[in-house]
Amino acid sequence: MKVFIVFAHPEPQSLNGSLLKVAVEELESQGHEVKVSDLYAMKWKSQVDREDFPQHPADERLRVTKASAVATYSGTLTDDVRQEQEKLKWADFVIFQFPLWCTARRTGVIDMEKEFCLEKRAMVVVTLGGWKEHYSARGIGGPLEDLLFPVTHGTFYYTGMEVLPSFAMYRTDRATDEQFKEAADELRQRMKTLFTAKPIAFRRQNGGDYEIPALTLKRGLEGPNASGFSLHSRNVEDATES
Repeated sequence: MKVFIVFAHPEPQSLNGSLLKVAVEELESQGHEVKVSDLYAMKWKSQVDREDFPQHPADERLRVTKASAVATYSGTLTDDVRQEQEKLKWADFVIFQFPLWCTARRTGVIDMEKEFCLEKRAMVVVTLGGWKEHYSARGIGGPLEDLLFPVTHGTFYYTGMEVLPSFAMYRTDRATDEQFKEAADELRQRMKTLFTAKPIAFRRQNGGDYEIPALTLKRGLEGPNASGFSLHSRNVEDATES
């Protein structure tokens, strides 16, 4: 199978860089093909502006959604976007890897590529300086999957992908060699189940669970422990498992 990893970290010798190497080596050892887009090394331009639409009339207001569609179907997207689209078309599985403080660069890869994401799988690989408990239901940082919801649901799932629970390594600022080894072993196991693991059971927009056109969840469908973003998963336990 074909795996596309979007990597967002400025330092290749970082812990994130080491985890990327673990993931690539494990996937390749299984016979998978792997492509990596290192957004910092590529100097990826994360913001959208007129430079992305060279054929757009200079005296006409830029409406990004419309301009993106026109550029896509007329073949006038910039070379950097087209190259990433080809990787996305090629892939069966997409991984976003980043420390929680890296935000803008990774989303730019997907923004203009929604039509290519159907029938693919995706997951997030994230590192955090805080403790695991900090990102629990009662933790000060809030549940990790809630923090990642704009990516897992708002980007991956919205564009048609099946989304696996995220992989996280915590307390990375003070990680020992043994803690890295444990995380690397866990990541290897996750890489072995990319195409067999059960995805998060997000509700489908037009699957009958939401009031139309308000897109609010119909009353009575929520589970006994569901609140916040977990309302949008059919099975809260599946949605929070990691």
